[in-house]
Amino acid sequence: MSDAPAPKKHHRGQTMVFIGLAMLAVLLLIVVFGPSIAPYSPSKTSPNSLDGPTAMHWLGTDSIGRDLLSRLIVGGRGTLFITFVAVALALAAGLVLGLTSGYMGGKVDLIVMRILDVIFAFPVFLLAIAVVAALGPTVRNLILTIAIVYTPAMARVVRGPVLSVKRWDHVEAARSVGVGEFAIAIRHVLPMVISPILVQTSLILANTIFTVTALSFLGLGPPPPDPNWGSMLAEARQFMELAPLTVIGPAVAIIFASLTFIVLANGLRELLDVGSR
Repeated sequence: MSDAPAPKKHHRGQTMVFIGLAMLAVLLLIVVFGPSIAPYSPSKTSPNSLDGPTAMHWLGTDSIGRDLLSRLIVGGRGTLFITFVAVALALAAGLVLGLTSGYMGGKVDLIVMRILDVIFAFPVFLLAIAVVAALGPTVRNLILTIAIVYTPAMARVVRGPVLSVKRWDHVEAARSVGVGEFAIAIRHVLPMVISPILVQTSLILANTIFTVTALSFLGLGPPPPDPNWGSMLAEARQFMELAPLTVIGPAVAIIFASLTFIVLANGLRELLDVGSR
């Protein structure tokens, strides 16, 4: 009787992962083929500004007559590109720091974690605002900022399981037969902590979507003329009563992108049973 809920939980996790991957496929389609599938150039204007949906413009136009659907697609490409690259850098840095700190232990662990704790002590969004404001609102600086502010969270998720796994019997057995420490860390320790890393990466992707769009909303995102969801929201605020789709469109896109990674993270957590480890 006590084992009955496990298959149901596993099946639910598979379903959520499948839904999350399907949603992710849509986002990747936008990233790879955005300009090709957009009906118009995102900078092309027309005489009809703030129009509602028509056969020519499915979601209407913005305040200077640009096609809203085209700007959503191309703007999504820029937002998601920044998100994916920044989180990839945070993942790489977090893996190196967390694995090194957890596996080496002692003074190395103390020094690395104290440095990361200094960054972790600041609220993520406020730290991101400070760094971008200091470096300047460019795509490169935005990617670097996101990577910096999310590296401590990634490193902590890696370090925790490593502290436990490095004492497991198969690790001690590999050490006893003369396998090098670096090889042990990569071959025997790292594969054992993949599950929490996948879940944490999905959650950070969801948070990064909000961080990138919020920074762009405040004017700290990529400079014009390239559109992005955050700046589109900022531009549309004053016209939301006349043309609500100019606000609803970017808002729905942001929610969809964030929900994609939340669903994926929850599905992976149940499928891989991360919480019980």
